[in-house]
Amino acid sequence: MSGLGAVTRGTGPHAGQWLVSAGAPVERARLALVMIHGRGGAPEDMFGLAKHLALPDLAVLAPQAAGQSWWPDSFLAPLTANEPGLGSGLSVISSLLDDLSEQGFDPTRVALIGFSQGACLALEAAARLARPFRAVAALSGGLVGTGEAGGVPRADLYDRPAKTFDYAGRLADVPVLLGCHERDPHIPLARVQKSADVLQNMGAKVETLILPGAGHGIVAEEADWLRRQLNTEM
Repeated sequence: MSGLGAVTRGTGPHAGQWLVSAGAPVERARLALVMIHGRGGAPEDMFGLAKHLALPDLAVLAPQAAGQSWWPDSFLAPLTANEPGLGSGLSVISSLLDDLSEQGFDPTRVALIGFSQGACLALEAAARLARPFRAVAALSGGLVGTGEAGGVPRADLYDRPAKTFDYAGRLADVPVLLGCHERDPHIPLARVQKSADVLQNMGAKVETLILPGAGHGIVAEEADWLRRQLNTEM
């Protein structure tokens, strides 16, 4: 794609990895999608969802995580257990947004979309950067958090202690989707609900889609939500 490099920028292990593109060329695209793959995945894993949206005027940018994982432990683990991966992943997303801005894509023309571990990174980037994104979609994910709350491990957090969520910025009227199965093996419902509360307090327009039963995957209802958000003129 014109004006954007083929590798990621930023700091740490995820800088200098492949930045894979699809969809419309940046110079002709109406919106840009930053799509973040999950643990063990690859950028191309997100292209099926992008194609399913059937919106040919979208530019798709998908960064590759070093070793196919943005961080080694669960997103519920203490923050120090997942560094330098977490900080590096956040730097990659921030640098990509800066590059898109130089190409004329202010945040209102950019959507952050992630699946699983990538959903956690997308949400955390949105909360920490606090820009007026076109949309943010966390497909089976929740906020990582900014610190350790202390206390004993909690059963509803899969035997992990609670986190703190101290974000300085605002996400005024940013549409945010939190989609998850009620018994996701990796994403506890309690963290999804806490994430919704935190983001609503930041001003975001949060919708939660809690799917019955056990599962961990992208579903048609999530794609439908994205299509509505991205196909609406602003």
